[in-house]
Amino acid sequence: MDLKDKVAVITGGASGIGKALARRFHQAGARGIVIADLDRAGAEAVAAEVGGIAVPTDVSREGDLVALAEQAMARFGRIDLMCSNAGISMRDPDPDFVSSASNELWQRGWEINVMAHVYAARAVLPGMIAQGGGYFLHTVSAAGLLSQPGSPGYATTKHAAIGFAEALAITHRHQNIRVTVLCPQAVDTPLLKGATGTQSLDGIISPEAVAESALEAIAQETFLALPHPQVLTYMRRKTDDYDRWIAGMARLRDKAAAARKGE
Repeated sequence: MDLKDKVAVITGGASGIGKALARRFHQAGARGIVIADLDRAGAEAVAAEVGGIAVPTDVSREGDLVALAEQAMARFGRIDLMCSNAGISMRDPDPDFVSSASNELWQRGWEINVMAHVYAARAVLPGMIAQGGGYFLHTVSAAGLLSQPGSPGYATTKHAAIGFAEALAITHRHQNIRVTVLCPQAVDTPLLKGATGTQSLDGIISPEAVAESALEAIAQETFLALPHPQVLTYMRRKTDDYDRWIAGMARLRDKAAAARKGE
């Protein structure tokens, strides 16, 4: 997809990756950009910068995403690109005990890291199909392809997000719906402060670098956008020998645990 003259909606657009996406889409010639976020003031600031509109949105509430789609359609007449970008990290109380997180934390992660993608698709798919096609960019994480030692809730919900994105791409491909999953490792955003484990071993990159990777994937209509290219090698190792990969990840977890304890 060429972003010139297109309309994009970005959840979590007030900061971090979402803000960088908005700026990059504006540079690429998008006709309309809708910034959705719980942070009203932040969303309004980004919207003013890119000549778009801001819509206060809680992505864990389906009604908010329905209203977001309605406001985008009312203002611009169509939605070409739905960026389901909002997400939360899930810091476990005890990274050495896999089920230490509360049910409430698991549920919150499920609502925002998984169901928000479902709600967004449900809200905008009918319009996209009616107009002859559309595009979804789902910001997920390399944790959804690999794992995240110390954050089983985060890794699990991100795996589920990948599963839904695959289903979306498969089910609606014949209707000219395309999907990209954006799967970085560590990114210099506020979300990184809530993460645990070994996600920054391959370097922390900027939101702008992630946005550039996303734009390239959208232009080429590729399913995977990997701002950290090493992730592809790790995926291949995982599928080539699952048991060896599990053992390697366990060693990585052990090193992180030792570092936390100052050993």
